[in-house]
Amino acid sequence: MYTVMVTDSFAAAHSLKFARSKCENLHGHNWKVEVFVCGKGLDKSGMLMDFDKLKAILKEIISKLDHKNLDDLQFLRENSPSSEIIAEHIFLELVPNIPEELLMKEVRVWESADSCASYTSDE
Repeated sequence: MYTVMVTDSFAAAHSLKFARSKCENLHGHNWKVEVFVCGKGLDKSGMLMDFDKLKAILKEIISKLDHKNLDDLQFLRENSPSSEIIAEHIFLELVPNIPEELLMKEVRVWESADSCASYTSDE
């Protein structure tokens, strides 16, 4: 199995509902996002998926999060905008944009240099 990974980042604010900590207050992060796609076969050029294509898809998705208060976004109004929920959202937005012969494997969302959450495929 081959895996490719791309990374990008965005800046956004959020407040965690029901956290019972200082994180319930509005605060911001410079989020780092890692995307992992895997598959068994390579194309004629010897690639699983072109990095530039995957980066462009990711950039389009995170552009809707960049420099926003995540609490205000529709998909987060019912949920606490945790790193876990953001990772799941990005993952689910990526899936329809990935060639069907490939597997959207994992999205990791880092809110600091030493703290991240991920959402993975259960396949």
